[in-house]
Amino acid sequence: MTEVSRYVPAAGRAGLTRLYDPALALTMRERRWRPRLLDAVVAGLPQAGTVVDVGAGTGTFAIALARARPDVSVIAVDGDRQALELAQRKPGAERVEWREGLAGGLTTVDGVAAGSADAIVMSLLLHHLTPEAKHAALADARRALGPRGWLHVADWGEPGDLLMKIAFTGLRLLDGFANTRAHAEGELPELIRAAGFGAVERHARLRTAWGRLELLRARP
Repeated sequence: MTEVSRYVPAAGRAGLTRLYDPALALTMRERRWRPRLLDAVVAGLPQAGTVVDVGAGTGTFAIALARARPDVSVIAVDGDRQALELAQRKPGAERVEWREGLAGGLTTVDGVAAGSADAIVMSLLLHHLTPEAKHAALADARRALGPRGWLHVADWGEPGDLLMKIAFTGLRLLDGFANTRAHAEGELPELIRAAGFGAVERHARLRTAWGRLELLRARP
């Protein structure tokens, strides 16, 4: 990778970071899909493994991972210093290693050794990135993962019906039509495969106020 992707705040706009957690809980049915994602990540982790949460935002998921598996090393990476400061004030934050960095820079500037991760999580991250930055972030995740590691992605998929298409159009107006085109057309699994991963499994779908959320996983 020649360039680290441009940083986008967790809420999509600078100044909205403090509203991210309540907005996610209110509009995203977070209590339904976060536990499913957590179960999927935890199930594939070896004893004393390493998980990297890329685009960790305010740290809710990274802290939940560390709580669920005290034997595991959890590294949370995000480019928003304000988000990391909020994360580190949450109960259980001391169990997580917090790093300021961007998607696409894991093995170049963020200090994650190639082949060292047993799982990498990208939750509501990829739709913020340009097509080129998506590929760079996924390819770098592939380099960071060990041969038996898992990539876990929670992000927007093809809407599937008119109501979800209308909902997703509202999000696309905020995050950009170019950045979200692959999601709207159901191409995210193919983007993951193109970055060097094997078969992509879609293990959950969920309707939300912003469109249809998908949980995907793949191995190198």
